[in-house]
Amino acid sequence: MADVAAKARKILVAVDESEESTYALSWCIENIFTGGNTNDALILLYSIAPRAVYSSLDGTGEKDNPEGYLFSSDILATMERYGNDVAQCVMEKAKRLCKDLDGVKVEKIVERGDARDVICQAAERLHVDMLVMGSRGYGVIKRAFLGSVSNHCAQNVKCPVLIVKKPKTNGSSK
Repeated sequence: MADVAAKARKILVAVDESEESTYALSWCIENIFTGGNTNDALILLYSIAPRAVYSSLDGTGEKDNPEGYLFSSDILATMERYGNDVAQCVMEKAKRLCKDLDGVKVEKIVERGDARDVICQAAERLHVDMLVMGSRGYGVIKRAFLGSVSNHCAQNVKCPVLIVKKPKTNGSSK
């Protein structure tokens, strides 16, 4: 019987600076990439949040537009650099976790925008076979105000979505 080559898989893992995201990536590496399929691709995706402040050149911050805040271009440039530095640190940490994946192509993507939209759009655009992401485990109240990125993605992405919950640690033991 002829050997049948395993189908190449594209797995998208949404990463951020949280412990839950790191755990989800580690879990994915240990449990999904165990077969040694050298055709597999692991795509690491980080979303830089859109800026919520505007420069005075944008014409915002007027009495009719209370959501706009005025900042100088120096402050905005510093905020942008900080966002890029955080993205670079998160991606370097994620890449280190992937160092032992022999034969798996690891790709890094950083995009700007709301994480919900960025993740859903990337999953569609890249035609991934699976989306893996962590869950912060917000309660009902926080989830109502902040929204749940993982829930949004699970409802809107067409590929299978694996939401990995980090086990709770017992804080009472020393």
